[in-house]
Formats: sequence, C-alpha cells, structure tokens
Amino acid sequence: MADVTALTFLALCLPLAGALVAPVVIRIFGANGAWLLAIAPLLAFLHFLRFIPKIARGEVVTGGYAWVPSFNLSFSWLLDGLSLAFALLITGIGTLIVLYAGGYLKAHKDQGRFFSFIFLFMGAMLGVVVSDSFLMLFIFWELTSITSFLLIGFDHERAAARRAALQALVVTGGGGLCLLAGLLLLWNVTGVARMSELMGFGDLVRESPAYLAVLILVLGGAFTKSAQFPFHFWLPNAMEAPTPVSAYLHSATMVKAGVYLLMRLNPIMGATTAWEILLPFFGGLTLVVGAAFAIGQTDLKLKLAYSTVSSLGLLVMLIGFGSEHAVAAAALYLVAHCLFKGALFMVAGIIDHETGTRDITRLGGLMRAMPLTWIIAVAAALSMAGLPPFFGFLAKEEIYTALVGGDVRALTFTAITVFGNALMFAVAFAVGLKPFLGRPLETPKHPHEAPVLLWLGPAVLAALGLFAAVFSNFTHAVLSSPIAAAIRQTPADIDISLALHPGLPLVLSALTILLGIGLYWQLAPARSAMAGFLSAAGRGPDHGFDLAISGLVRFAGRLMRVLQPGRLQIYVTCTFLAVAAILLIPPVVYGELPRPPAWPADVGLHEWAVLLIAAFGLAAVLVARDRLTAIVSLGIQGFAVAIIFLLFGAPDLAFTQFMVETLSVVILALVMTRLRLSPGDRRPLAHGLFDGALALACGLGFTLLLMRATQAPFNDALTLFFNTYSKSIAHGANVVNVIIVDFRGTDTLGEIAVVAVTGLAILALIRIRAGSERKLAANDPALEAEGR
Repeated sequence: MADVTALTFLALCLPLAGALVAPVVIRIFGANGAWLLAIAPLLAFLHFLRFIPKIARGEVVTGGYAWVPSFNLSFSWLLDGLSLAFALLITGIGTLIVLYAGGYLKAHKDQGRFFSFIFLFMGAMLGVVVSDSFLMLFIFWELTSITSFLLIGFDHERAAARRAALQALVVTGGGGLCLLAGLLLLWNVTGVARMSELMGFGDLVRESPAYLAVLILVLGGAFTKSAQFPFHFWLPNAMEAPTPVSAYLHSATMVKAGVYLLMRLNPIMGATTAWEILLPFFGGLTLVVGAAFAIGQTDLKLKLAYSTVSSLGLLVMLIGFGSEHAVAAAALYLVAHCLFKGALFMVAGIIDHETGTRDITRLGGLMRAMPLTWIIAVAAALSMAGLPPFFGFLAKEEIYTALVGGDVRALTFTAITVFGNALMFAVAFAVGLKPFLGRPLETPKHPHEAPVLLWLGPAVLAALGLFAAVFSNFTHAVLSSPIAAAIRQTPADIDISLALHPGLPLVLSALTILLGIGLYWQLAPARSAMAGFLSAAGRGPDHGFDLAISGLVRFAGRLMRVLQPGRLQIYVTCTFLAVAAILLIPPVVYGELPRPPAWPADVGLHEWAVLLIAAFGLAAVLVARDRLTAIVSLGIQGFAVAIIFLLFGAPDLAFTQFMVETLSVVILALVMTRLRLSPGDRRPLAHGLFDGALALACGLGFTLLLMRATQAPFNDALTLFFNTYSKSIAHGANVVNVIIVDFRGTDTLGEIAVVAVTGLAILALIRIRAGSERKLAANDPALEAEGR
C-alpha cells in the first residue's frame, strides 16, 4: 500500500516535473523534444491504468500524506470510477496534446514556455479530479484558473489574447471564491473536510437550513468553470489561445471541471427540488444557446467552442435529472465528447496550420490535398453527430432513453434536446465535412497533409471513439459503469450497444438526424438568420462583462482619489485616528480601564529632576518657532526616558534608548532640511486644536494600555525559562545578550536588515534629490549662481 501511495504521488507530480524541464528539453531537441516530454503524462496514464481492474470491481483507492495535522489538513486523494476516468482522460489526451503541440508550434520562439504552462495546467487539473480534501480541491481549482490564464494569454502581444485571458481569470476565479465559501459551509454543516467522508452525510446536507446557500455557491463555482449561461461567453473568447490549448483545456479537461464537481456532489446535494429545477433549466438553456451560436459562426474554432458550451449544458441538464438512465447518459456523453471534440479541435488546427485560414467560407476541396485529415475529421464528426458505429451514437441513445416521458417537463426537455442535438449535428459536419468537399478554394497557404505530430493525436481519439462503441461491453465494464456508479454511489450496469433497439429513443434519433441534415443543407441561410437575430438582440453578456470591468475600474479610481489623495497629512491623521480608536474604545466598552495609580511617597530629588527635564522638553516642542528646533526638543523626551532606565539598573536599555533618540533626531533633521519645508507651522487654529486633541487621545490611549498591562498578574514563565537555560544551552551569563543573540537571533538579524534597508533608502532619496538639484542648476544659470 505504501508503494501505491508513493507511486500515485509521483504520478501526480510528473506533470509538474515536466513543466520544470520543458524549456531545457525544447532548447536542446527542438520540436522533437515533444516526444521526450510526452513520456511524463504517458507514465502517469499508465500508472492510473493499473487501477482499472480494482475500480471496475467497485473498490475505492484513497491515500495521501498529512499536511498540517494540527488542523486536520492533508494532501489526500480519492480514486473511484469518476476520478479515475477523468485522470485517464487528462493524462491520455494530455500525452497526445503534447505531441500535437510539438508539431503545431514547431520553431515557435516560446515553445518551451508553452510546454511549461500546459504541464502546469495538467498537474492542476489532475489535482482537482483526484482531490479528497476540500482544501486541496480548492487550491488546484484555482490553479487551473491561473494556468489557463497563462495559456489563453500565451500570445500576449495581441490585445484580444490578453482580454480573453483576463476575462477567463475573472469569471472562473470569481466562481472559485464561491466554491470556497460553499465548501466551508459544507464543512460547517457536516464537520468533515474530505469527499470520501462526505458521502454519508447526504440527508444531513439536504435537510440543513444552509442547503440552498451551499447549492447556490457550489453552482456559482461549477457554472463559471463549465461556461453555463450566463457565464458562457468566456469560453468562445478563450479561442484566442493556440489550438492545442483549445483542444485540451476547453474541450476535454478544464471546462469539464464544473461538470465533475456536480457529478461528485450529486449524492450529497442531488434529488432535491432546487437541484432538479436549477440544473435542468440552466443546462437546457445553455444547450440551445450554445448550439444556436455555433451555427452562426464562420470560424472553425468558434463553431467548436460554442458547440462545447452546448455539450456542457447537456451534461449539466442530465446531472440535474439524476435518474439512473440520466446518469448513465452523462457518463457516456462525457467520454464521447472528450474523444470527438478533442479530435475535431485538432483537425481545425491542422486545417489552419496547413491552409492559413479557419474561415469556413474560404475552405473547400481539401479532401484531395489532405485525405488522412479528412478521414479523421469525418470519423470525429460522425461521433459528434451521434451516428453509428461511434460512441457518440450510444451516448445519444441513452440520453433520449433518460429524457422520454409523458409529463410536460419530460416533453419540454426532450424537445430542447432534440433541437440542440440537431444543431450540433449540423455543426459537426460543417467542421468535419464541409471544408473537404466541393471545389478547391484559394487559401493563404497551399494545402497539404500535416506531419505525423499533428495528425497522430486526432487519429487516436477518432479511432478510440470507434473502438469504444464496437467493443461497448468492455468499455462499459472498465469505464462507463464505474463512472455512473461513482456519481450515484450505487452499483451501475450500463449495457447499451450498437445493436438497434426499436423504440421512442430510436425515433427521436432519426428525427434528430433529419433535422440535422436539413440544417446542414441550409447552413448558409441558417448562419445569416442567426447573425440577424444576434444583431437585433443587441449586445450580450460579453459586452456586459466589459461594462462591469470598466465600471469597476472607474469606481476604484474614484475610491482611490478619496482614500489616497496624495496628501501625507491625511494618511497620518487617519492612522492616528485608528490608533486612538483602537486604544480607547475597547477599554471603555468592555470595562477594562486601569485603576488610578497611587502617587509614590518617596520620590527622590533626582527623579523630580528627570521629570522636569521631560516637561521642559515638551514645552520646548510646543513653543518652538521652527521645525528643526521642535525636532531637537523632541529628543529631550527620549533622553529623559533613557535616564530613567539608567537610574533603575538597565544600562544596556538606556544605551539603546540614547542611540535611538540620537539617530532619530539626526535623521529627521537631515530629512527636514532636504525637504525645504516652511520653517514654521502654518496651520489654522482649528487644525492645530484638532491635531492636539488627536495627539492627546493617542497618548492617553497608550498610557491607559501600559497602566492596564502593568496591573495584570505578572507571568514569569519566560523569565524562569531564560534564567534556567541561558547558561546551559547558550553558554552565556548575560541573559539579555543571550536572548538577543541566540534565542532571538533571527529576529535580531531581521531588525538589523530593516535598519540597513532604511538607511540605504534614505541615502538613495538624498542622492536623487541632490542629482535633481544639479540638473536644475545646469539648466538655469541663475540657480547655479545662487547655489554658489
């Protein structure tokens, strides 16, 4: 068991190791380095592959390491049918994407940086799907947002890429904060902080008064990550990223993170009225909106991006239904979508790479120039369209089996699904077939077949879509059924196959195909109609995001001008107001004022002399006519305190006080002379009275605090410790020196560093000021003469 835990930890760290070595490997081997880098995700894939027999038997694998035991925090993982399937998809498709990126970005100056980012994302996504602890889940969840920001904005010299990256980060990062709040509420309700332990608290969560709040917060995290309406706009904009990013993050992995979360929490939060209303409603709406927008696009990647939005809506809708067939359909469609959409995205990248355009209106007749790519595209399109003998057909049949029913709700969502699937049918063949048929059109580059690094990935995914359907019994046994069992937390046995099974689902499939063919046949008019509708509908959520960010920036600017007006007097006043409030309000409110001190009866003459010196210094500060005199007079207070230390047997403390006061006076005097401030205090009487009252309030507050502290019982634990161990451990008889040098050596070093840095900063300011004066004098002979 220990070996399995260590190997699993190593498998989770392999992508992170790949991120470290990627720039060096690419620098040495160039594009061929992709073959070496692909070894890391391949080894992780092979490791997770070993768990299939155990997971297929219904077992669960857990492990990890204690992170902060005192807070019950651990780096722990959970492998069941759901998390194992995602881990296999992430590492398996990740291996193909690494190879694909090696060919797609060949000779790119930042190829090494790209591979580092893609490996970092791979590690973050792996962490999300295998996390058992809430904290680990949240950390990796946010890491996916950060790494996707880096990948989307990879071409950072383009404004569109920077905007898309920022938009994705803001939307998904905000959703991550909602998820954190939801997980904390779950922790508060159940008292557990691990997914494996949470599974037994479903009834408690559903009956809790906090259930609705938890649900809304969790949906906020899931809907933003999986691009559900109205947060769908960030995903198509993320197509500004290079095609390998689109194929990996935004079809096969990251955008499925929200779906994964909903599947994982289905046993805990599902089967409630709110769950069964919100998820089908937003999922169905996203399905139709995404598919309709996909029809209206001419860019291949944008068509696929909007169809991904639609597919994610379909998955969320199925999870909301939650029935046995609905969960089975979600499991099947999850796998099918990863296979065909990853392949089609890579095909779109091949077309763009080899022809120089992704505009569907400028593409045609590529079948002769790119026959292998055409075969791959058609295979992936057949699966996306839900046609046999591909895995997408099994998923579509199971979807209709799950949705059919006699009530209004079932009829409504069945109609929505048929319409959405028909739209996706048309999109599938618009991408996978239309660019290859007809007469060849002139393109920016002469089209030709792609190199092996480009076609290998989509070919493998398309072939897997065929293999999974033909050998459906094997696929269900090792993948589909374990996924469904993990989602429902009950044994599942999916048995759908390519064999025709007459019934209403088959009729609905035929209807979908007929509608899809009609839409494909009338693709250009449908695209024009959609463009006209969007134009009439006006600006949508994407523009709303820009308005929100613009408004936030303006609000922040106005708030900054109020809180940070650039006047030191305001900053200092606010600081001392806060200090006075903190020192005076709590003792008054909570009755913690100190007892009035008794005046000592035996005050010596020398002590009266010290007090008179302090009073003289205070009077000198108040009546000083210029700032330099006030600063020098202020030092008298510190010297008086130093004398008190000296009289009461603390010469080292007195020496420190003398040094601090001397340096303070010298530095302040030096700064004041350099700043060329007005020699006197020009404040109006009202300002002077306010500042004086504020100074008295702060002084009174510190006085009361010190009096209250001295009246508390003295705890001599530290005194006894230092007296006991100073000689035996640090070998020093002077306890104070031992504390400073040994017990608090690091703290003392830090204090020395602070003083040194402060001195350097002051020296730099003085030199900058002197340099500016010399330049002014050089430009103005009158100033130079005045200086002399």
